[in-house]
Amino acid sequence: MRSVDKQMALVGRAVVTPGPVRIAITEALGLMCAEEVSAARPMPVFTQAAIDGYAVRSVDVGGKPPLGQGPEAQPVDPATVSLPVVGQVAAGSREPLRLQPKQAVRVATGAPLPTMADAVLPLEWSDKGADRVTPLRPVKTGEFIRRIGDDIQPGDVAVSPGSVLGAAQIGLLAAVGKSKVLVYPKPRVSIVSVGRELIDIDRTPGLGQVLDVNSYSLAAAAKEAGAEVHRVGIADGEPRKLKETLEAQAMTSEIIVISGAVGGSGSTEIQGVLKQLGDIDTTRVAMHPGSVQGIGLIGTERVPVFLLPSNPVSCLVIFEVFVRPMIRMALGKRNVTRRCVRARTLTPVTSRPGRRGYLRARLMRDADTQDYLVESLGGVSGAPAHLLAGMGEANALIRIPEDVTSVRPGDIVDVLFANQSG
Repeated sequence: MRSVDKQMALVGRAVVTPGPVRIAITEALGLMCAEEVSAARPMPVFTQAAIDGYAVRSVDVGGKPPLGQGPEAQPVDPATVSLPVVGQVAAGSREPLRLQPKQAVRVATGAPLPTMADAVLPLEWSDKGADRVTPLRPVKTGEFIRRIGDDIQPGDVAVSPGSVLGAAQIGLLAAVGKSKVLVYPKPRVSIVSVGRELIDIDRTPGLGQVLDVNSYSLAAAAKEAGAEVHRVGIADGEPRKLKETLEAQAMTSEIIVISGAVGGSGSTEIQGVLKQLGDIDTTRVAMHPGSVQGIGLIGTERVPVFLLPSNPVSCLVIFEVFVRPMIRMALGKRNVTRRCVRARTLTPVTSRPGRRGYLRARLMRDADTQDYLVESLGGVSGAPAHLLAGMGEANALIRIPEDVTSVRPGDIVDVLFANQSG
């Protein structure tokens, strides 16, 4: 039986990152940048006011001696300084304006600074006069202005390759005039269900028939993880047609997930088809639920394929532990696994010896202490582990080490957030 860590190592080695594409920055959020983006011009491109106030020469408003660092700075005597306000400059103004000695110009945040002005006197530091302004305290040269290139100089790297594009990075791309950027796109994930007993959900099941739950739940999980998803649905189990389906998906996907491909009587035939297309490794992994599973590489592009059982709960647990991290790796995310916290259990939990347990649970916070509390929804002695309804109520997974077989109420355990995007 293979350990979870060794299986995870196989997953890490099999990751396929899609080839880079150039897309609009409006569509690039959350994707990994595939190029170095440098600034061609400074930002800002002109010296501008950083605050609403008056453009002045600092020497005219008591800028010498320099302004102190706090309220202890001595205010300018209103009787000695009163400057005429000779104009007004709004943000976006393209009219050049020159400031003369002992004059002030009313400026808005972002407005170009008049020639000869070297500071902005904030409104709050003045009497807010319309025709003449009296400073209540001095300003130093360079205060409350943004000079050319203060943010970015020509040649500065705005975004580096390998950076995941968040809101700040998108803003930087816009600031340097980059409307499109080269990125690694979302990995394409194909979801396939196999099994002669399966029918689609728009039909009424008869004797021996089962609705195809897995292709829908796995497709949703893959999309939530950040993938571009193609839900193939129920594939024809006839070997030739199944081979054609999988060959087609291998040409257009970075990951293929097949439920119903291990554990059942029909799985041997399915695995036979897969072995014609590449290398398939089916084994037992020391975890529960979802011990029986497979991973392989198929097609000329060596596309990773996951073989999952037909049980819906096992499928989702295996997806959380192995498939989701692969999607996150392909996206270039730093944190590829769910956030893990320590929580105090409210219920007893049992786990199988020698296997790492991933048990459905409801995570809560204590209103008084803010400690995490967790209530098991599966894994209690005698509780069925296969019921999907419990998965729907869960917002977390309790992770039980391989050498632990029972947990008592009040014990501290590791808990993985199960309904957390990003």
